[in-house]
Amino acid sequence: MEGAHPAILERLIATNTMQTAGYGYDQFSESARDKIRSACQAPEADVAFLVGGTQANMVMIDALLRPYQGVLAAQSGHINVHEAGAIEHGGHKVFALPHQEGKISAEAIAAAAKGYLHDANRAHMVAPGMVYLSQPTEYGTLYSLAELEQISAVCRRYQMYLYVDGARLAYALACPENDVTLPDLARLCDAFYIGGTKCGALFGEAVVIPKHQLIPHFFTIIKQHGALLAKGRIAGIQFDTLFSDHLYESIGRNAVDRADEIRAGLVRKGYQLAVNAPTNQIFVILKKEQAASLAEQVELGFWENQDTSHVIMRIATSWATPKEDVAALMKIL
Repeated sequence: MEGAHPAILERLIATNTMQTAGYGYDQFSESARDKIRSACQAPEADVAFLVGGTQANMVMIDALLRPYQGVLAAQSGHINVHEAGAIEHGGHKVFALPHQEGKISAEAIAAAAKGYLHDANRAHMVAPGMVYLSQPTEYGTLYSLAELEQISAVCRRYQMYLYVDGARLAYALACPENDVTLPDLARLCDAFYIGGTKCGALFGEAVVIPKHQLIPHFFTIIKQHGALLAKGRIAGIQFDTLFSDHLYESIGRNAVDRADEIRAGLVRKGYQLAVNAPTNQIFVILKKEQAASLAEQVELGFWENQDTSHVIMRIATSWATPKEDVAALMKIL
């Protein structure tokens, strides 16, 4: 809900009157790519800057899959619930799998892949060609390194791409419970993106494809999808700044700390949490009249109805959330 980290605004102002090449061929974008490759320990990676998460997901899924293939995701996955059918609009089916607090298991993925291979009618069916994960998940939970390694192994076994949505990745990297690093993602995934929009940038996501030229003519595919930013340096400058002085790896810590304070305060005051998430998202169960009353003073996000009289609402903190806002929220609660 905030704008951007002050360091980004300062860089944008300082470079405002410079003339640079367009479409991401500028020196700032190239510097950002080099820094991201270094942070991911993936020196040959292709890196592209797209405007938003839905755009990144739609471009990447369409670019990697064949026309007859679909993507496996959690029932709660962003591409299945909150992207307005963007993936289906691009011609690819989303297979929704059962989840546990936003996470799908290697076993569930293997069962889905095996079920397709052993179906006598598979020639008439959409083939699973990719697994989509989010780190953190839609519920703010985290895949462990062991879980990610198991899922990656299943994807290799069944020749499916592994793609990770990192819209809130900075909040995972800053979480003490996290043990998955950027090099781990580059090693285990076929593609992933590093979120900027929700993590200190004005806008933008950095798509990382660890294997060079995995997607031939990727630049052209991006343009074909209406996703090519002509003034590409605006995204490049932002990520060049985020990947200077370890800013991206540390920027999410404030959000996690403030979220921990809110979670502890909710429990102290007798509220019930719907999910035990360790990152920057808090899911609280409220009576519907409580939610209506709080909404007069607090910006709450609706998540889902728990039953006829209770609702699950979401509170999210960010890199910029001040302690004063947490104190004010606690007073209102």
